[in-house]
Amino acid sequence: MAFGFGKKKKNSVNTSDEQELASGAVAGDAKEDSLLDLPPNPDDTAYERDVHGPLDESEVNSTDGYVDLGALLITPREGLSLRLEVEESTSRVIAVTLDLNGSSLQLQAFAASRSEKLWHDIREQIGLSVGSQGGEIEILDGTFGKEVLAKVPAQAADGSKGFRVARFIGVDGPRWFLRGVLGGNAAVNVEAAKELEDLFRGVVVVRGETPLPPRDLLLLRLPKDAVAGAQGQLAADQATPAQGGEPFRRGA
Repeated sequence: MAFGFGKKKKNSVNTSDEQELASGAVAGDAKEDSLLDLPPNPDDTAYERDVHGPLDESEVNSTDGYVDLGALLITPREGLSLRLEVEESTSRVIAVTLDLNGSSLQLQAFAASRSEKLWHDIREQIGLSVGSQGGEIEILDGTFGKEVLAKVPAQAADGSKGFRVARFIGVDGPRWFLRGVLGGNAAVNVEAAKELEDLFRGVVVVRGETPLPPRDLLLLRLPKDAVAGAQGQLAADQATPAQGGEPFRRGA
């Protein structure tokens, strides 16, 4: 498993003030020798978050073997690449993107109250944001319940018209909300999405006891055993959509 490092740029599928980020180079110990078992697959039964994942820290017996990113613990997998996405103005890590087999999954965790669920309102905000850009959304029934398929007009470098596609999934947990954005083939192909959906289910959220307003980002950080390569130099020429959007598809 490899680690990446990025900074934010302008995003084409923007749900609040989030930005597109560029990848760079960071090397580190990916703990490939300690692959973890995933929670049980919900294919043959009704999905239950506390059974099938993503899980809260209080719901796992041990956090050993995970890639520790602070608020998020990631299940290692062969061939998986992680890119930590950094807000340039504050230098704080605002998201992590998992790249696997040509597809991507961006993860962000937010604080929530004990009683209020966030995903319903956030789905509406995604729709408003995409609509303001001339795009459209479709509400789907997926593994984790309701999800959003967003399609936004875009223009390629050669001037041809097309669109960007992103598939948004969300899960309300105890005092947290976890959002995932699938990109690449996983945004449009059910089979391609399965491995990244498994990674999403394998996430453990560490909410912590610090009081936070609902929708505040939970703190992410570089793994302790990862070492920044090239003095953490950022490579802006390797940009990928921060919202997990498919890079470009031709046609209206």
